[in-house]
Amino acid sequence: MTVKQMTQEARHEEALKKYVLDVPELKEEIKDLSPDDQKDQIQWAFEDEAEAQGLQPWELSLKYTSSPEEFEAARLALHKEAAEVLGVDWEEYCEMNNLVV
Repeated sequence: MTVKQMTQEARHEEALKKYVLDVPELKEEIKDLSPDDQKDQIQWAFEDEAEAQGLQPWELSLKYTSSPEEFEAARLALHKEAAEVLGVDWEEYCEMNNLVV
């Protein structure tokens, strides 16, 4: 399945699974929590990681589920879609979102 074929929700779920594998200490820290609490903790840690990398959570999901080449192309395509939906000029959108293209 390619990046474009995955729904955003499926991409995010796959990214969370890969993220937990990258952060084994997180899994150890939350092992005694209920499954729902574990899911929440993983989500919050993922969001913190995205912020630490200067990304939106959806961008980090994309990063975890695509090759580096696919990531940049798909990221820009999704940002362009967002700019169009919002009716914002592309240059203005890039400035507002600190995008360098």
